[in-house]
Amino acid sequence: MQGFINLHKPKGMTSHDCVGKLRRLLRQKRIGHGGTLDPAATGVLPVAVGPATRLLPYLQEWKSYNATIRFGIVTNTDDLAGEILEERSPQDLQHLTREIITEQLPNFTGTISQIPPKYSAIHVQGKRAYDLARQNKPVEIPSREVEILQLRVLDWRDGDYPELDLAVDCGPGTYIRAIARDLGSALGTGATLAALERTRSCGFVLSESLTFEAIAQQIEADQFQLEPVLDILCHLPQIQLEDELVKRWFLGQRLPVSPNDILNWDPAAAEELDGEKLGPAIAVSDLHQNCLGVGHLRANRDPDASTVILAPKVVLPLPEA
Repeated sequence: MQGFINLHKPKGMTSHDCVGKLRRLLRQKRIGHGGTLDPAATGVLPVAVGPATRLLPYLQEWKSYNATIRFGIVTNTDDLAGEILEERSPQDLQHLTREIITEQLPNFTGTISQIPPKYSAIHVQGKRAYDLARQNKPVEIPSREVEILQLRVLDWRDGDYPELDLAVDCGPGTYIRAIARDLGSALGTGATLAALERTRSCGFVLSESLTFEAIAQQIEADQFQLEPVLDILCHLPQIQLEDELVKRWFLGQRLPVSPNDILNWDPAAAEELDGEKLGPAIAVSDLHQNCLGVGHLRANRDPDASTVILAPKVVLPLPEA
């Protein structure tokens, strides 16, 4: 088996738990996920099956979430699963309004500096941060730059502990728990993440995701199909190889190809690396629309050549007939 699954992760399971359950359902050992979701979170969990696991680094990076932020509470995990460290009285929160919070959101968009939660999978001194935190050892996590494309208010609910529903479009490495924590800090009220649903990840959307129950039913009815690899790599430039070049591709050889044969490629996207121009990742297929893997473009050393060089990076086996 080779392909992808758009899994609708349920609440209460770790991403690793989800992979284990799929291994049992599909009777496949080689399965991996494309981006961890906390146990309390739900939504899109991209899953690769078989050799497609090697393509996880090449999937789309942007993600979208619907988050519920509760004000007046601070926890050690930056969500409701943790221990409450600080709890404001309802009187301290009476001044909060949707408008006051909305005014703060531009400070959390664009490229921002963010410190991941102490209870996270970040490596600190060779260990996971959450392992150190659970052992009550000091955890100093360096800040990192993340990109927030958009924050959009979906709903606002007054009460003793007001809640804000927020849509977040962000780049890789962003912690929504940290956004909740830092927004509460900026407002002087404290805040924590109350609920999280991922609505888009790696090119998959929530409306098309499958629950474990749906997958099991499709398997039982002999109707289950993996998402084709080439469909999931549609954001990359594409090239189809003639049969003779396909043979050389499987031998790991660098191939001279015409730039005119590469769809959606912008030559200006090439970057200098080790003194050589390196183009973006290219999705490679044969004339029968079988995905052969991913390659990188390199400039031809012959300045008079009309071709560029396609170097294999990930070579996939052909699907069985």
